[in-house]
Amino acid sequence: MPTAAAPTGLRFEHHAAPAIGIGHRRPRLSWYLPEAEPGFRQREYELELTPASGATRRHVVASAEQVLVPWPGEPLAARERIRVRVRVGDGTDRTAWSEPGTVEAGLFEPGDWTARLISPRTLGGIAAPAPVLRGGLHVPGVVAAARLYLTAHGVYVAELNGQRVGDHVLAPGWTSYSHRLRYQTHDVTHLVRSGDNVVEALLGNGWYRGRLGFVGGRALYGDRLALLAQLEVTTVDGAVHVLATDGSWTARASGVLADDLYDGQRTDLRAGTDAAEPVDVLDTDLTLLVAPDGPPVRVTGTVPAVEVRTAPSGATLVDFGQNLVGWIRLRVRDAAPDAEVVLRHAEVLENGELGVRPLRTAAATDSYLLPGGDALLEPALTFHGFRYAEVTGVPGLRAEDAEAVVIGTDLHRTGEFECSHPLLNRLHDNVVWSARGNFLDVPTDCPQRDERLGWTGDIQVFAPTACFLFDSAGFLTSWLADLAAEQFPDGSVPIVVPDVLPGAPRSVAAWGDAATVVPWVVYQRTGDRSLLRRQLPSMRAWVDHVAGLAGKDRIWTGGFQFGDWLDPAAPPDDPFAARTDPDVLATACLARSAGIVAAAAGALGEDEIARQYAELAEQVRDAFRREYATAAGRIVTDAATGYAMALDWALLPDGEQRDRAGDRLADLVRGAGFRTSTGFVGTPLIMDALTATGHLDLAYRLLLQTGCPSWLYPVTMGATTVWERWDSMLPDGTINPGDMTSFNHYALGAVADWLHRTVAGLAPAEPGYRELAIRPRPGPGLSAASARHHTPYGPAAVSWQRTAGTLHLTVTVPVGSTATVHVPGAPEPVVVEHGEHAFQVPDPVLDPALPAEPTVRDVLDHEPTWAAVVAAATETGAARDEPHAAARVSRFLDAPATTLPEVLGGLARRADELHSRLDPLLGRTAHAGE
Repeated sequence: MPTAAAPTGLRFEHHAAPAIGIGHRRPRLSWYLPEAEPGFRQREYELELTPASGATRRHVVASAEQVLVPWPGEPLAARERIRVRVRVGDGTDRTAWSEPGTVEAGLFEPGDWTARLISPRTLGGIAAPAPVLRGGLHVPGVVAAARLYLTAHGVYVAELNGQRVGDHVLAPGWTSYSHRLRYQTHDVTHLVRSGDNVVEALLGNGWYRGRLGFVGGRALYGDRLALLAQLEVTTVDGAVHVLATDGSWTARASGVLADDLYDGQRTDLRAGTDAAEPVDVLDTDLTLLVAPDGPPVRVTGTVPAVEVRTAPSGATLVDFGQNLVGWIRLRVRDAAPDAEVVLRHAEVLENGELGVRPLRTAAATDSYLLPGGDALLEPALTFHGFRYAEVTGVPGLRAEDAEAVVIGTDLHRTGEFECSHPLLNRLHDNVVWSARGNFLDVPTDCPQRDERLGWTGDIQVFAPTACFLFDSAGFLTSWLADLAAEQFPDGSVPIVVPDVLPGAPRSVAAWGDAATVVPWVVYQRTGDRSLLRRQLPSMRAWVDHVAGLAGKDRIWTGGFQFGDWLDPAAPPDDPFAARTDPDVLATACLARSAGIVAAAAGALGEDEIARQYAELAEQVRDAFRREYATAAGRIVTDAATGYAMALDWALLPDGEQRDRAGDRLADLVRGAGFRTSTGFVGTPLIMDALTATGHLDLAYRLLLQTGCPSWLYPVTMGATTVWERWDSMLPDGTINPGDMTSFNHYALGAVADWLHRTVAGLAPAEPGYRELAIRPRPGPGLSAASARHHTPYGPAAVSWQRTAGTLHLTVTVPVGSTATVHVPGAPEPVVVEHGEHAFQVPDPVLDPALPAEPTVRDVLDHEPTWAAVVAAATETGAARDEPHAAARVSRFLDAPATTLPEVLGGLARRADELHSRLDPLLGRTAHAGE
C-alpha cells in the first residue's frame, strides 16, 4: 500500500495547471502531497510527459524536492503542448499518479509572430471615441484547436464571432511598455467555427495613453492606440490557418465616447455602427513581447448594494457597505429615449454627501446615453475605488438594481487569520480588501485619486503580508522585472514602477530598498532562487549606488528623503515632518539592504559577493552606532521608528546597549498613551522590536488600542479598508484636511505580518516553508487566534485557545516540511514532522498585578489602574485625554506612583478632587500641602 496520497496542485513556474501560453522553455514544476502516513519520506519522483503528438516519456529523479523542480525533458518549442503527471516514492513504493496537468508554451521569438501592430488611421484620437478594430478569417474545415495571441498599446476587449474572448480585464495590463509588453494567449477553440470568423477588439486608453500621475501627464507612452493579434486555427487535417493584424484590418468608432482610468467612461448606447476605415501598420519591436508571469486582472467578485438613501442635497446615494475597486453594474428599467444616467464614485461620505475631495482631479464618473427601455449598464475600460455612488437619471432606484463588480489581479488566496477580537478580525479583513484592490496588475498605492501608481516604498513594507495572504510570486516577479528594467544606470531606483514621474527623486531610502527587500521576501516565502539570481544585479546596483552616496564614513546624509512618511505627528499639509531624522533612517536602510544582498549572494553560492556585502553591512552598522547611538542605547531624535529600525535590523549588538534601546522604545510607547507613533517605515517594525526586547504586553496594548491614532481607530469609524493616514477621517466624521488622503492604502496594514508570525505564530524558518517556525505569543486581550497558510508544500496551520487556565495549541505541518514548535512556557522547542500535533500547557498570560510599591511606569503598564487614572485626570481637567496624560507623566516613569497626583494635578483647576480620587487608588492617605 502506498504511504502517501497522490500528489496534487501541479504548477508550472507560478502558474496553476492548465498553464497556457507560458513564457518558459523549461518551466519548473511544483506539487504537494495532501496527506501521508507518519514517517513518510519522499526519496524520488517520477514525471510523465506526454506531448500532443509523439511518445510519452518518463523521468525518474532521486530527490526529495517537490517545489520548483527542474524541467526534465527537452526545452519546449513555441506552441508546444505537453500533458504532465507526477508520482512520488519513498524508496519502496510509489503513490498513485496525480491528475494530469497541461502546460502549453507561448510564442518565444519575434519569428513566431506574423502579426504587426495596427492603429486606426484617422479614428481613435486622444479626444475621440474608442475605436474597434476588425479582421476576418475563413476556416475551410473542422476546427481542432485555436489560439488567439494578442496585446495592445492601450487596453483591449476582444470578441470572436460576437463572443467575449477570455475573462481578462484591462488587458494587457501595465508594464514598463518601453521595455516589456505583455501578451496574452487565449484558447478560443470553442469560439471558432468552420467558415467565416470575425475578430473585433475595442481599444481604450488605459495606462498607455490615459492620464497617469498627479502632475497632469497623459499619453506618456505614445499617442496612438494599437492592436497586435494573431489567431491560429488548426483544423483536423493538420492545416494551420492564421489571421494576423495587418493592413487588411479595418477600424470603426465605438459608442464609448470617452474613457480614462481616472475620469471614468462615457458610453452612448444609441450609437449605430459607423463605416469602416483603414488602419496603419506600425513599426513593431517584437523583442519587447513577454508572456505573463502571473495571473491577469479579472472580475473577482460582486458586492450587492445594501442601501439607497437620499443625501441632504437631494441626491440619490448608493451604499455598497464595502470600500472596493471596480465598477458598478446597474440595471435600468423603462428608461426614456435619450435618457442619461450618471454615476459618481467616492470612498466616503462627508456631511451626508459624496466625499469627492480626496479624489483631487479624478472625475471618477461613468455616464450612459440610453436608447430607451431596459438596459444593464457597466463600463469595461476604467475602474474606480469606492464604497458609495451618486446616481442620477434613474428615478426610483432600488438597491437590488445595483451591484459592485470587484476587479483585481486574480491572486489565489493562501493565508488567513482569525482571533477572538472582532475589531482585530475586521482590521485583518480590511488589510485583505486593500491588497485585493491595490494589486491591480501592479502594486499600487491607492485606487481612487489621480495617482494609482506602483510606489516602491509601499510594497517594500507590505511584501511579507502580501506573500502570506496571496500567491503573489508571479505578480511580484513581473513587477520586479519592471523595476530592474527601469533602474537607472547609476543604480538608483524610481520611486514608482512603472516610472511615470520623470524628474522625480530616485535615491530615496526605504523606497529604493524595494530593489533588495521585495525579491528577498519572495525568496523567503517561495524558495525561488532563480528570482534571486535574476534580481541580484539590480540589488547590488542599488546598494552600490547608496554606498557611494554614503561615502567613506558610511553615513548617508542629505538629499531628498520621504523619511518615516506619514508619521502621525506630521501636520496634514506636511507629511514629511516625521520625528525620526531622515539621515538616521537612510543610513539604517543602507545597513539593512547591504545585509540582504550578502544573504542573497550567500543563498546563491556567490561567496565572494556575500563576503563583500557582509563587510559593507558591518561597516554601516558600526557607523550607525558611532554617529547615531549612545552607549546607553539612545538613538538620535529619540523616536520610535529609529529604535525599531535599530532593533529589528541588528544595528545594535546584543547586550546592554540593545536592551536599553528596547526599554526606551517601550517608554516611548507608554509616553504616547499606547497610540501609534510610526509612519510607513516604522509601522512594520515596531511590533517585532517590542516583542524581541521583552515588551510583548506593550505590543498588545498598541495592537488593541482604539483611540486615534491606532490600527483599530479606523475600524471603530466604520473603515472596511486600510487608510493611508492614521486619521484619514477625523473623529468628528470629517475628512482629513490634507491634500493627500486615501481610504484604501495597504501600507499601514503591514502589521498583519506580525499577526500571522507572532500572534498566531506561523512563519517560515527556511525559504519556501521547507521548515516552519511555530512560535505563538498569546497576549492580554485575546483568548484565541489562528493562522492558515497554503505553503508551497501544502496547507500549514496554527491555532491556540486559552481556556480555564490552559493553553491549547494545535499545529498542522504539510508533507515535506518540518516544524520547530516553541510551545509557550516550555523549556525547549519541539521538532515535529508532517501531520497534526496538539499541545497543552498552563496559560502563559497572567492577569497583571501592581507591585507593592509601584512606580509610575508600573501604573501605565497595569491597564485597569491606568484607565482609572486617565478617567480621573480628564474628568478633573488635569489632562485632555489619555495621550495628554501619558505625555505629562512620561518624564516621571521611575518615580513612585504616589507622585502621580502632583505630576498630573499641580495646575488642575480641581486638583483637590484629583487627589481625592487618586490617593486611595495609589495607596496614599494624604497629599502634599495637607
